[in-house]
Amino acid sequence: MRRGDLFLAELQPRSGSELQGPRPVVVISRDSFNRVEAWSSVIVVPLSTSERQARRGPTAVPVPDGAGGLRGDGVAVCHQVTTLDRSKLTRRLGALPPEVMKAIEAGIKAAMDLP
Repeated sequence: MRRGDLFLAELQPRSGSELQGPRPVVVISRDSFNRVEAWSSVIVVPLSTSERQARRGPTAVPVPDGAGGLRGDGVAVCHQVTTLDRSKLTRRLGALPPEVMKAIEAGIKAAMDLP
């Protein structure tokens, strides 16, 4: 597992306005954590196909059809960064290209007001 990998994950249970159900997520935790098998959690950004989410400004980053094995266009919802147990990652889809990861990193920075 590496930063930038796209996985299908089961996001249950969740509550309120959190994205739920089976959906792609992109791994954003650092590779030194991801390589440690005993480290049972992973930090991810969920993807959505919602047009409403796509209009949320700089924290909603377009991910084009085919990127990282994605089927159809998606939106990385960077204002919903979350930590999951690795057991919730059900299948690796692929890896996002560097330019998409740079855009997601910018979305995370915007969501968290980081320089």
